Amino acid sequence: MLCCRVGATAVFFLGLRSRRRLLMISRVLVIEDERKLRRNLIELLTVAGYDALGSGSGEEGYELAKTRAPDSIVLDLTLPGRDGLDVLGDLRAAGSSIPVLILTARDAIEDRVAGLDRGADDYLVKPFAHAEFLARVRALLRRSAASETVWRCGDLQLDVLGRTVVRDGSEIELSQREFELLEYLIRHKDTQVTRETLSRDVWKEPYGMYSNAIDVCVNSLRRRIDKPGTPSWITTVRGVGYTMRDRE
Repeated sequence: MLCCRVGATAVFFLGLRSRRRLLMISRVLVIEDERKLRRNLIELLTVAGYDALGSGSGEEGYELAKTRAPDSIVLDLTLPGRDGLDVLGDLRAAGSSIPVLILTARDAIEDRVAGLDRGADDYLVKPFAHAEFLARVRALLRRSAASETVWRCGDLQLDVLGRTVVRDGSEIELSQREFELLEYLIRHKDTQVTRETLSRDVWKEPYGMYSNAIDVCVNSLRRRIDKPGTPSWITTVRGVGYTMRDRE
C-alpha cells in the first residue's frame, strides 16, 4: 500500500529514468490537498522519470492545468474551494482532453460513476500500491499518445508520424525546431504555454538561455503557417508566453 515515504521504493524506480532519453518528458499535475501525500506522489513520479508538479486546491489546480500544459492530471475529489468534480467538469467544458486519473477515498459505485461521467479517464481508490498508481499513469499517457498522431488547428494539420505540416492541401516546410515547437503548441492548443515551459520541454534547456531564441522561432513559425492579412494562429500572452487557438 502507499506508505508515507517513498524510501527504498525510489531506488527501484531509478532505472525508469533511462526512458526519458527515448521520449519527451511527460508532465503530470497532482491536485491533492493532503500535503504529505501530494509531496510523496510528486517524489514518486519524479523518480519514475516524470516532470511532476502539485497543487493543494481545486482553484489553483485548475489554473495550473490551463497554464502549465500537463500531459496528465491526478485529481483528488475532496478539495478546498472548488472540488475535484467541478475542476474536471470545467476542464472538459473548456475543451480540455488532458487525461485525468481520479484519486480518492470515495469508493462508492455512485462516486465512480459520477467521476467517469464528468470526463475522468480512470479511477483509483485510496489506499493504493505504488506500482498500480504508476501503471495507471503510464496507461493514461500511452493511450493519449497513441490516439493522437494527427493534430489539427483549423485547416492546419500536423502529422506526428509523417513529420509533415499541411494547410489547404499544401505542405509547409519547417525546420526541425519549428516542427517541434508547432507540435508542442498544437498539442496544448487553447492553453497558455509559458516560455519557461517551452525552454524546458522543447529546447531542453534551463529557462533564460533560450528565451530570445524562442521568440525568434515563434516569429519564424508564424511567417510559415499564417496567411498574409489574417490573424496569427499563435497569440502572444503578455508576460506569460504563447497560446495557439482555432481562428473563427
